[in-house]
Amino acid sequence: MSSHVALQGPLHRLRQFYELTKPRVVSLIVFCAVIGMFLGTPAGEWVPLGVLLAATVGIALVAGAAAAVNCLVEQKIDAVMARTRARPLPRGELTSMQTLFFAAIIGGAGMWLLHQFVNPLTAWLTFGTFVGYAVIYTVILKPATPQNIVIGGASGAMPPVLGWAAVTGEVAPQALILFLIIFAWTPPHFWSLALYRTQEYARAGLPMLPVTHGRKFTQLHVLLYTVILVAASLMPFAFGMSGWLYLAAAVLLGGVFLGYAWMIFRRYEDAVARAAFKYSIVYLALLFAALLVDHYIPR
Repeated sequence: MSSHVALQGPLHRLRQFYELTKPRVVSLIVFCAVIGMFLGTPAGEWVPLGVLLAATVGIALVAGAAAAVNCLVEQKIDAVMARTRARPLPRGELTSMQTLFFAAIIGGAGMWLLHQFVNPLTAWLTFGTFVGYAVIYTVILKPATPQNIVIGGASGAMPPVLGWAAVTGEVAPQALILFLIIFAWTPPHFWSLALYRTQEYARAGLPMLPVTHGRKFTQLHVLLYTVILVAASLMPFAFGMSGWLYLAAAVLLGGVFLGYAWMIFRRYEDAVARAAFKYSIVYLALLFAALLVDHYIPR
């Protein structure tokens, strides 16, 4: 029994630090970065294994560090929101100093990996993304403006650009198209969540769009940004980055997303907004997966 308890202690502590990195969010970030690496590689060729591993781990570590800083800054807000109050800091299971030290260690390790084994451009772009999310979005924008998601979405849209830069050493127009897709995806994704969590955001004092401008205004903007997203998702085909398989997937996936957005706009229910939020994650993953599959289909 004593040995089990002794083992449970360190494992539980490791689990707490792991939770600070928001693993589900980071997994989507890393997935989009890896897709960017493969799309930046000529069709028929593969990403060099060393670059793939170093870039994947490096980006994951820096993204995890940014998430930990976000948890540190927002621990009081997290404590009053149902979906975040179980995080380690609100529960008092980790201290602010432990969190800061952890973020510095994994963030520094990630930057070192990217600079040493990938290229300096990817390292600096990743550092800029870290600053954009952990400082500009979390500290400055989120508590100050209902456009926090729109402006701060630039940081969340960077992963495919980082992946592209990792294998090419540059930021090409094709990478910016991938950036634009995630940038346009971010508002309907987060505002769907904010619609059915409006009261929690209000109690936390955060100026999310449904809190400051009301539900109807937010419903309209979910629809408008979804239209922009679907248009942006067609750009890889229009610019010759992809073929007919991706186009079919983009139209199908986008049609479903538009359906959710239209239901949110015309006959809002919390259940619909919740379903739209969940689908938005599936949408982005499948859209980028379709890009990857299409990239390796012989033309």
